[in-house]
Parts: sequence; structure tokens; C-alpha cells
Amino acid sequence: MDIADLLGPKGPLAKQPGFAPRLQQQQMAAAVDAILQDGGTLIVEAGTGTGKTYAYLIPVLRSKKRVIISTGTRHLQDQLYHRDLPVVRRALKSEIKIALLKGRSNYLCPYRLRLTIQDGRLPSLDQVAELRRIRSWARQTRYGDIAEVVDVPENSTIWPRVTSTIDNCLGTDCPDFEDCFFAKARREAQSAQLLVINHHLFFADMAIRETGFAELLPGADAIILDEAHQLPEIASLFFGKSLSHWQLLELGRDTIVEQAKDAADFPVLRERAEALDTATAILREALGPAERRAQWREVAEQPPVVNAVENLAVTLDALQQPLREAAQRGKGLESCYQRCEDFLQRWLLLAGPASVPEQVRWFETRGRGFILTSTPLDVAPTFQGRMTAQPGAWIFTSATLAVGSNFEHFAARLGLTDYAALRLDSPFDFAHNALLYHPPGLPEPSAPHYTKALLEAILPVLTASGGRAFLLFTSYRALREAEAWLNGRLPYPLLAQGELPKAALLKQFRELGNAVLLGTASFWEGVDVRGEALSCVVIDKLPFAAPNDPVLQARIEALRQRGENPFNSYQVPQAVITLKQGVGRLIRDISDRGVLVLGDPRLLSKSYGQAFLDSLPPMPRTRILERVQAFFAQ
Repeated sequence: MDIADLLGPKGPLAKQPGFAPRLQQQQMAAAVDAILQDGGTLIVEAGTGTGKTYAYLIPVLRSKKRVIISTGTRHLQDQLYHRDLPVVRRALKSEIKIALLKGRSNYLCPYRLRLTIQDGRLPSLDQVAELRRIRSWARQTRYGDIAEVVDVPENSTIWPRVTSTIDNCLGTDCPDFEDCFFAKARREAQSAQLLVINHHLFFADMAIRETGFAELLPGADAIILDEAHQLPEIASLFFGKSLSHWQLLELGRDTIVEQAKDAADFPVLRERAEALDTATAILREALGPAERRAQWREVAEQPPVVNAVENLAVTLDALQQPLREAAQRGKGLESCYQRCEDFLQRWLLLAGPASVPEQVRWFETRGRGFILTSTPLDVAPTFQGRMTAQPGAWIFTSATLAVGSNFEHFAARLGLTDYAALRLDSPFDFAHNALLYHPPGLPEPSAPHYTKALLEAILPVLTASGGRAFLLFTSYRALREAEAWLNGRLPYPLLAQGELPKAALLKQFRELGNAVLLGTASFWEGVDVRGEALSCVVIDKLPFAAPNDPVLQARIEALRQRGENPFNSYQVPQAVITLKQGVGRLIRDISDRGVLVLGDPRLLSKSYGQAFLDSLPPMPRTRILERVQAFFAQ
């Protein structure tokens, strides 16, 4: 059978529950198959419901080539590996070897678990109980993947104590290396024909290869990057450098633990490691009490900051000296010495007087912590270097890559020039199953009473929908204002981001069946609620990036210096792709029906509004509330 027939009504997948043949899926599979055979670059936008995962898995499994598939998050990675891939393998009767690989911090580190147990000092009873659960699980786990531990929260501060990072991993010098779960997973990955990873690991490997000393991933004939719209931002994180208060405190804590184990007669180590706590606290205080995100140059010359920066450098240097002497006492102390040396050099780069060409240095303060970062303004040259070093087939796919009908913005950010492109509309019937409503008479989004005016306008919409709605906001401030205003005005359950973990909040939303959920950025994508529980999506404003974001400010400056119009060439295309993600929450299945409410009046009053409207699925539009009410009454 050819590729299209495999996904057709008589193909092996036709017998799978819920599977329905789709022309768009067959077209994508044929395009992927051609690139796998001939090599080159393919960009595919596959609208919601295309079934893009099967569309690339079918040709991959049939090609017999060695392939790496990378997706956006660990959750999607698990879904692809544990749910989708087994279905397609069974259907094709494929026996090729597959493997799953995550970043090292997703695996239990037996060495650090043992040290934490021996140290015995934890800051809370919650952590003591969580460590007990992890210890019990450690005795029976086969893979050491911390996602297996459902009774310890994913964001618990116990995890950094029992997992490793590239900073503190001892590698082959580790006394527990034979039991290392990450090393075992890497060995499996090296021998697999199909490897499933995530974008963070993909770029971590790319960053390591830049050093010329090591690599995390094996070579491959083809690389498929799903949820590819996330790539430019994730690449920016990995191609820059950063240092946080947490990394500094962890270095101090690890030094103290290793000193107690291998250098008890060396008390100066403990004293100087403890001094890191004080030095980081002084810098945090110098950066001001507010939570802030700004370019480093805004504070770099302030006397308290200058003094705190110098003090932290001196503290790291003072710790480095005894660590150099103690390094021969044990592999843990040797690792601490190397980290201290690296952190000192990184600190001088990030906080020193000289700026880094083509990069922006910025800082963020949150709670009692801070992070300094140097981010490249353009990731395309580095990304192109990686593609050149890895010839073969490169496939980029997502539901949101095009602006209007072209891929120029996405391609330019990664330096893609010679590529085949395919844009596939959703197979769902938006023309009959969806309605776009623009509430009339709203003020400009910059007006102080805008959020209140929008909420007053959508209250009858929520009544007509019987709740069952997502309200997606572009800021936490607007979300909190909406939560306060809606509280007591709705006869439906009101859920807000932050009340519970995201997965628990979505579970509650589905079970209630008539709830109204308020969310910001993390609810705009990667959220799948099918059926009547979600029948209305409200988006408060066009999702332009915050104008005070330091990286955005620097990119705008660079574009202006090159003679470009940054608003039209960068800010609008970015906002279009983000809006498409939010809109994609509404119709998730062939039988779904719903109303999309776009409140921002700039969609109709500004010339750039058409760029947003042209990128949305074709659906009828109205400014008449009665049409919305009639739609829900059908």
C-alpha cells in the first residue's frame, strides 16, 4: 500500500477506535515520506484535527531510517511514546527498536539521593515525607523517570536534591555510575532506530556540541520537530548563558555535603560555601524589592548593585581557592571545584562591564531569587550550523507556523531558506460548527476600564453558553481583575489559573461540565478539552509580547538599526502565531461546536487586524449578540 492508502479507509489504522480517514493527514504523510526519501527541509502547518502525529509516524516506521522525533514538552513526549507510537507500531506490525530520552534532571540520581539521605537535613516536614516516598519508589523503579512518582508534586523542591544537572553530574567518575538511570537511557537511545525526545533536550545537545567535547544524542538520517513554533524561543534559552541564585546556593550546599563526607578536616570549605548564601542575598536586595524583568544596563551602574556584583565575584573566588586544594579528596569535591570555576567565569561575563556582541544581557527577580541571562538576538546562524552538520531530512511541523498563507517569519527566525512548504487547513467544519463574535462598542485595550467593559459584554455570552468557557488573558493582572469582578456574578463554577496545578484544574473543568476557567499563557496551547465541556473561548486582547520585555526591546532595537519595521516584521507575526494557538483550544473534535469571542477592537479598526483574521480558520463572523444566543440555542 502507498502512504495515503495506509491512512485510508482500508488501511491498517482504519480498525483503530476513533480513527477516521482525513485527506489532509494523507497529504502530510505523502510529503513527509518524500522528504524522508530524498532529504531536504519540509515545513508543514497542519490545522487542528489533521492527525499530524500519525501522518509522520507512518512514513517514519515504514522508511526503516534512523529518526529522532522531538516535541514541545515532556507531557507530549510521553503521550507520543506511550500512546500514539504503540498504536502505529501494532498497525504496521513494526518491530524497529524505539527509545525515550529526557533531560538528566528527569531521572533519579542514586548518588545524590544517597547524599541527601546521609546529610539528613531538610527544610520542611513535607520534604521529609516526600523523600521517604522517593526512597521507597527508588527500590523498585526500572527506568528512574521521576514522572512515575505521582504522589510527589512535579514542582517540589525535593527534586533538585535527588536529581542531577549538567553542572553537578559527576559523569563516569560517579561512584554510582553503573546504576545511573540517565546513562542507561542514553545507552538505549544510542542503539534505537526511532528516538523520542523533547525540544529542551534537543537544544541541550546542540549547545554541548558547540563546545566540541561531547554530545547527548546519536546521529540520525532524519529529524522531525513537532510543535515547531516553540523552537526559536527555546533555542534562545540554550544558545545564551545564565546563572541563578538557585545554582549558586546549590553549589554551596553540595560543597558542604561533600566536605562533610571527604574533607571533614577542612572547615574553611564550609565557611566559604556558607558565604555564598549571604552574597546572593545581598545582590537580591540590591536589585530592589519588586519582582522585575529588565535589561542589565538599567541597574548595572547603580552603586549597591556594583558592590554586590563585586562581592559575589570575590565570594566565588574565595571558595574556588580551597576547592582547588580539596578537589583531589573526592570526585564530588572535584566537581564542585569545576562548577565554581565555571560559575565565576560566567558571572564575570554576565555581570561584568563588557557587553556580549549580538546578545542582550538581562535579569529577572522573583521572590527571594534572581537570574542573570545573556540571550542571542538571532539564533539562526547557530541553528543553521547544526543543520549543516547533520545532513538528511529535517521536518518542522505544528498547527501554527504560517502567518496568512506564508512561512517567511518562522523560516527567517531559524535561518531556513531552501525548503518545501505545505499548509493544511483543519478538517473540522468551522463554517458550520463555529462562530466568531466581536463584541461591539468596546474601548481601546489600553483604556483602564477595558477588562471591565469586556466582561460586561461577555456576561450574556456566558449565560447563553451555560458556562463551559475558557477566558484567556494576556496578563495576570487582567486575569485577577476578571476573577474579582466575575466572582458572585456567575451561576457557574469559576476556576482560575494558580488555584490548583494545571492538570488538576483541567480535570476539574472537564468533570464539572459547566465551569468558566480563567487562564493566561500556559492555557493558550497544549490544552485539549473535547466535547461540550468547552463550548466558548474568549480572548481578551491581541497577544502582543509585553513591550517592556528586555529581549523584545533589544530585538526591536536591532531590527530598527537594520532599517526594518519591527512591528510589522516581528511583533505582528509573533502575535498572529500566539493568537492561533489560543483559538485552537475551541474545536478539538469533529463533533465540537463553539463560539470564539475576540474582544480586541483593533482587529477591525487597525490595518494589521486583517493579518490576524486571515490566519484564522474560516468561520462566520458577527457583532450581533442575538446570533450568538441563537447559535447556542440550536
